[in-house]
This record gives sequence, structure tokens and C-alpha cells, in this order.
Amino acid sequence: MTSDSWHVLRPLLVLLLASSCAGRTAFEKLTEYDFRGTTYYTIQNLSLWECQGWCKEEPECAAASFSFVINPLAPVQETLCLLQNETMAANPSAVPKRAVSLYYMIKLTVRSDNVCNRPWQFERVPSKRLAGLDNAHIHANSKQDCLAACLNEKRFVCRSAEYSYATLQCHLSEHDRRTVDAGVGLEDAAGVDYFENLCLGASDSCRTDRTYKQPSLGVPEDQVSHYVDMHYYVDKEVMANSVAACQRACEIETDFLCRSYLYKGPPSTNSHNCQLFHLDHYTLPDGADTYQSTDRPLLDDGERTGTYFENVCARGPVGASITGESGYGGDSASSSTFSPDPDSGTSDGDSGDINCDPTGVCYDVSVHCKDTRIAVEVATNRPFNGRIYALGRSETCNIAVINSDKFRLDLTMAGQDCNTQSVNGVYTNTVVIQHHSVVMTKTDKIYKIRCTYDMSPKNITFGMMPIRQDGLGEDVSNRLVVRDPDMIPITSAPEAPPPRIRILDAALREVETVRIGDRLTFRIEIPEQTPYGIFARSCVAMAKDSRSTFQIIDDDGCPVEPAIFPEFTKVGSALQSMYDAFRFTESYGVIFQCNVKYCLGSCEPARCKNGRDVVRSYGRRKRNVRSLSDGRGHVQETTKEAALAAAAILPVDASEAGNAEEEMSISQEILVLDLGEEAADHFKTDPHQVVEEEPYYTATNKVNLFETCPTRSSVLALAVTCAILLLIYVLTVFYFVMRKWIRPQKSLR
Repeated sequence: MTSDSWHVLRPLLVLLLASSCAGRTAFEKLTEYDFRGTTYYTIQNLSLWECQGWCKEEPECAAASFSFVINPLAPVQETLCLLQNETMAANPSAVPKRAVSLYYMIKLTVRSDNVCNRPWQFERVPSKRLAGLDNAHIHANSKQDCLAACLNEKRFVCRSAEYSYATLQCHLSEHDRRTVDAGVGLEDAAGVDYFENLCLGASDSCRTDRTYKQPSLGVPEDQVSHYVDMHYYVDKEVMANSVAACQRACEIETDFLCRSYLYKGPPSTNSHNCQLFHLDHYTLPDGADTYQSTDRPLLDDGERTGTYFENVCARGPVGASITGESGYGGDSASSSTFSPDPDSGTSDGDSGDINCDPTGVCYDVSVHCKDTRIAVEVATNRPFNGRIYALGRSETCNIAVINSDKFRLDLTMAGQDCNTQSVNGVYTNTVVIQHHSVVMTKTDKIYKIRCTYDMSPKNITFGMMPIRQDGLGEDVSNRLVVRDPDMIPITSAPEAPPPRIRILDAALREVETVRIGDRLTFRIEIPEQTPYGIFARSCVAMAKDSRSTFQIIDDDGCPVEPAIFPEFTKVGSALQSMYDAFRFTESYGVIFQCNVKYCLGSCEPARCKNGRDVVRSYGRRKRNVRSLSDGRGHVQETTKEAALAAAAILPVDASEAGNAEEEMSISQEILVLDLGEEAADHFKTDPHQVVEEEPYYTATNKVNLFETCPTRSSVLALAVTCAILLLIYVLTVFYFVMRKWIRPQKSLR
């Protein structure tokens, strides 16, 4: 190969490698569940495949909501496709709502070459798990990595996966809801989602033989068929001469995993008599109870219903768990286990203390939950040599220990250096105390660290989970056996960092004296790298004498007059708004006051109506009744007057009344001069003078301003006085003139 051809091919190879690392687009689907989101495009009467295709092609589409209305008198089903550019489904703590006749599809990026060319690759069931049937345990950094591991698994057919957002544990299984015994099913599990692999071929969908039968669901078969005919969305329709032909069409279907079909009898004219579905009664949230529901009417339009069949997996023996190298292809921090050991809670030594290792070293581990970090302090009964690090981040988050009986590791709460995970205010990480500087042995200890942040009152808990290792010199991926942590509650009160207001000029310098019309930046700040977010509401500008006030941000966090003071935007952990300096007529001093409240993580912005536009302002109450966005993200039009009136008449509930005490009021004063006017000498600050800043407000000296120009009040008073004097003068002249004219003239004789 010549050098010229190599220069031509090298960019192509770089692009090829970049595309393979970026991953492939995939979808997970939820049946009859709906998440809140921001809808940017609405389309009616599309098919399910067209709706999913639109979202796949649209770069900004994050999720698609597809719903259909049952109308037996119409020739086709009426459908509604909502494309969303933001969705709460990305938040592990978000709880979906139940919805009838709705599919919710979430776009994912999965780094696997085994992503199949089907509308969706996984069926997701929130807050559920299939316990006790795992074949492999993997420590995965994200849900996408867990799904990639399932697609890449080569030692067994991965039919389902479970992912815990709190512990980052990914469980892979060759079982799903159809291959287990009748008495085994999904269990409730908070913070865990269950996924079924829909990229399987028809021959791999069951562990043993796969057949089709009429399901026994506790209701008459014709009622089940009638319900399917009315409430199932038809994925595909074909013409079949017999039941066997319809079943064969379902077996060989490749566009989706066909799990059931409805045969409507011998063909007549040109109508389709065989309907194929990706659904079965396992897919529905209520399972077999769905068909017994009486709140959904079963209408009879006189048409034949047909016979309904579902795929059935023959029951076989439950296979034993396996060990070995994982086929995981994502970015896991490290592999953690296969096949849990019931004795994993015991210690490796003879001491019986789970915090002591076989060498006789005992560890006293304490956790301190700070605003910006989690401090893990370790004390030992004898000098320790080795290191302590975050699991999976041994190079970027570690401390070397040299002959010391006390040492500490600080875990950052943001970024990827320590890979601290957060779910609904709970921050978790895994810490390894290792004797050797390079390899891990069975004498080492692994602790699961957990900090729970609560706004009122501050209850901090942490858990420690020692993990036993079996085998010397083996790879760690084959040795770690996990058990649930024992939570040890402690009392602590991490104070939230105090906010402050800063007013900056165009050069981002803090100012105290400005002129009318100067471009200023109004910032409400808290320290960076904290788990807290802030929002502001009920902001007012007051004259220094407090006789005049002007509300700039209302109680819902929206700007009252956006042309004078725009909405707050989020910049890092701070809130800021850029405005032009203004002052009150009778006062040069302007005092700004805002109510600030904390959130765990980022605060949800308010949606504010500004003419025809909708803006986001980071000033919002906990209560959401007056938000301009409804549950699906549609914007409801309202006016400022209506919003203020609603705020005045709506009662404050007990929870909000209790939380009102947690709000913090902060203020800041600024001197605003007229154009061309200079500040007095005592307003000018010495650049070499260091002034200690107060945490809540900046104190300024009380000043008396000697005015060189008359104010509007003095001019108005002078004008009124002059007018009165002029009127008196005119009346006096008029009196003497009329008196002279009325008096009779005396005749001289």
C-alpha cells in the first residue's frame, strides 16, 4: 500500500472506529406505562412502526409515546404519536404512570454490534425483578452497558436482564417470564428495572420446545379472543388458509418477535383473517387479570372474533449458574460476580468478625457525608500498608497507605473520577481496601458506601458491605460475591452552603454603584461541586426607604416584566439573569430580595409564558399546580394577571407551609445613578481595601446624597406655588378693576 493511499484510507478508518465506539441506536418499550416529557411534535393516525421510525430518524427525539383509541365502528384505529425531546424516563427515580392502550418507546445508545434491526430491542418493566434465576452478575456503569452485556453474552442465551441503579449491579439470566415455572414471577424491587431481550430469534425465545396454545386465563376463551380483537394493536395482518398457516406466519416472522396470533376463520373475499402480535398476557402489567377487567367495555359489532393463541415454552429443568469470562461489551467499572453464594456474608478468617481479615487486621470504617464529597475514614488495629480506592477507578480515585493505622479517602460526588452514583438523593460507591499495590487477594476488603441526603431533617446513613473473595491469584471478576449491606444509621447534620447575591458588570466585576441602563448580571450563587441545586422565587426590588416596591419574579418563579428583568437561567450551580440597571424615582438605592430554596440535584425549572414564547426559569415551588406545563409537556396558555390572581386565591397546603420555614431570604443593595452622574467620594471603594463578605448580604455604609439638581417633587411643588401666586395676583387685579368700574362717578356742580 502506497503512502498516498494510506493517507486517503486513514480518515475513513478513524470515522469507522468512531462510529463503532459511539454505539448503535436502540429502543426500549414499556407497555401501558407513560412517563412525563416535553412534546415537540404531534402526529395523528400513524402506525406504530411509523411513529417509532420518526423518533429514530429525528436527532432531537428522546422518546415516543404511541396511543390508540378503540373505535369498532371505524375502519382503522385512531392513533396519536407524540415525539418528545425531553423525558423523565432518563431519571432512575421517576415513576411512570399507568395508561391504557399506550406504548412508550425510549431511545438508547447501546455499544453492541448485536443490536437487531427491529422497532425495539428490549421490553422494560419498571421496579420489578425475576429473583433467584441469575446466570451472571456484572458491575455496569449504566443501564445501557447492562443491556449491551445481555446482547453480547455468548455462554448462554440472555433472555432477560435486571439493573439496579443504586448498586450498579447487572444480573443476566437465561430465563424470562415465560420460561419459569407457574409459581415463579416478577417481584417488586425499588430502584431495579427488568428487561426482556427482544432481539432473540423464534428458536431462542424458549429454553426448550416452543408451541402455541389457547391460554388458560380464568375467563372464557371467547372473552379473551374478544378482548384481544378490541384492545390489542395489530402488528401485522396476513391471509391464511388455516390455523396452521397463521401459526406458521407467526413462527417465521422476523420484523418483530411474534408471541401470539388471532385467527378469524377461513378467508372470505380479500380481508385479512390472521393477525400477529408482539404481545401476550405476560407483557401486560396486570397479566391474566387484564381480561377480567370490567372497566373496559367489550363491544360486539357483529363481526367474528376468532381464536386466540399464545406461544408457550415447555417447562424444563432450571440450569445451574455458570462462571467464567463475561461477554460484556460495554464500559463496566469491573465485573463483580456470577452465581451468588449464600455464605457470602461470613468472614474469611477464623475471628468471626466481618471487619477483620485472615491476617489479623481489623478495620473500623466510618463515613462522613459532606456537601461536596464523601469522606471514608479507616482506622486499623495495626499499621497497614497498601492502598484504598474506588472500585473501577483505581487510577483516578485512590490513596496510597504506608505504615499507617489511620487513613482517609475522599470520594467526589460529581464527575467520573470516583464514579459516585446518585439516585433520588442517595449517593453510593464501592471502596476497596487492598494490601498489595497491584493485585487483589482474598485478604482484601470491599465496602459499599451509601450517603442519603434529606432536606428536612438531615438524616445521613451509610452502609458497609464487606465482600468475601474465594481463590488466590484469580481474576477479580470471578471472585467477588455480593450480599446486601447492613445499614448502620447515624445522626448528622450537613449544613447546606449559604447562598448570596452578586451583581456584576459587563466585565464580570462585582459592583456597588452603577448608572441607569448599565448591562448587569444578577447572580445567586452557592459553592460549586455540591449535591444541591437552588431555585429562587418571590423576588422584589425595593427603594432604599422601602416605600416603593417592584416585583421582578413572582411566586411561581416567572419574571413579572421580562423586558425589565428576564427569567433566571442556570449557569453551573448558580442562577443568573442579565438586565439593564434601573432605579426608583425617589431613591438612588435599590435593594433586591429573593426567597431561595434548595433541591437535591438540579431543580426543575418553571415554564413561563412570554407572549407566544415559552421560557424556562429556574425559580419554582415544590408544588406544581400552577405550572404552565401539563403531564405530557403541552403548554397551557395563561397570562401574568391570571397567574397572580390564581396565586392569591389558592390555599397553601400543610406540606408547603411546613417547607416555607426552610426558605432562605437573601438581599443585596446597589446604588444606581442617573446618566452622566458621578458617585460621591465615600461611595468609591478602595481597591486595596479588603472587605469581608457577609454570607447573606453585602452591607453598605449609610450615605446622604447632596443633590445638585432639583428633583421632580421639588419642581412640581415650585410649579404649584407659582401657579397659586399667579392666580392670587390675577384675582387681585380683577377685584380692583371691577371695583372701579362698578363705583358710580360723582358729578361736580
